[in-house]
Amino acid sequence: MTARRIIPCLDVKDGRVVKGVRFEGHVDMGDASELAARYRDQGADELVFYDITASPEGRTLDYGWVRDIARLLDIPFCVAGGIRSVDQAAACLDNGADKVSINSPALERPELITEMAERLGSQCVVVGVDSRREDGDHVVHKYTGDPDARRAAGRRTMDWIVEAQERGAGEIVLNCIDQDGMRKGYDTAQLSDARSRLTIPLVASGGAGSVSDFLDVFDRANVSGALAASVFHSGAIAVPDLKAFLAGAGVEVRQ
Repeated sequence: MTARRIIPCLDVKDGRVVKGVRFEGHVDMGDASELAARYRDQGADELVFYDITASPEGRTLDYGWVRDIARLLDIPFCVAGGIRSVDQAAACLDNGADKVSINSPALERPELITEMAERLGSQCVVVGVDSRREDGDHVVHKYTGDPDARRAAGRRTMDWIVEAQERGAGEIVLNCIDQDGMRKGYDTAQLSDARSRLTIPLVASGGAGSVSDFLDVFDRANVSGALAASVFHSGAIAVPDLKAFLAGAGVEVRQ
């Protein structure tokens, strides 16, 4: 496997980065541009920006904002938020994004994954999956950026990630809602199950609280990358320190 990726995630609402626990109770964490520049300078491998209210509000993200972020960065970044058509996805790429991530719109119309992959290339298409354990199984939720709009999507998580791969997704980001913001570690069991079903890269999301949690998810779930938010935004973990720890433990990371 290639070097494992460390990916700070910025949930954006009205131009500000916010973070909640299990997608609720969001608090302000700072300016999106300032945090992006910090992570660029610290050596993050990629950044992910989620406009968390775009899908619930029935809109897409601001292309001008994507362009402004692109001017700041010399590392890859992915954007997400209400992208419902290939043209909207292409506009994000035209304005400087390296990847686009779709979540609720893909659940509403799965053909969107294939359409984007055929026109833009699978390497640009990320499918985000918000998963929660219910009645003994993991199920997908949609509209997770708005606690009032969030609801189950009527799909089992493992079935959906396999379908997304078959439809042309180039990467899956699996966010485990039960762990999100808890800082108690990633759901390595669920992620391992997902990894065994996929041939495309899998990125873990939800639960990072210590540098050991990153080592654990790479060792136990064999994911390609680990995404985190609050531990980076708060300064609890600095990207250079995390990479030094992982390298010392034998995990290949980009320095």
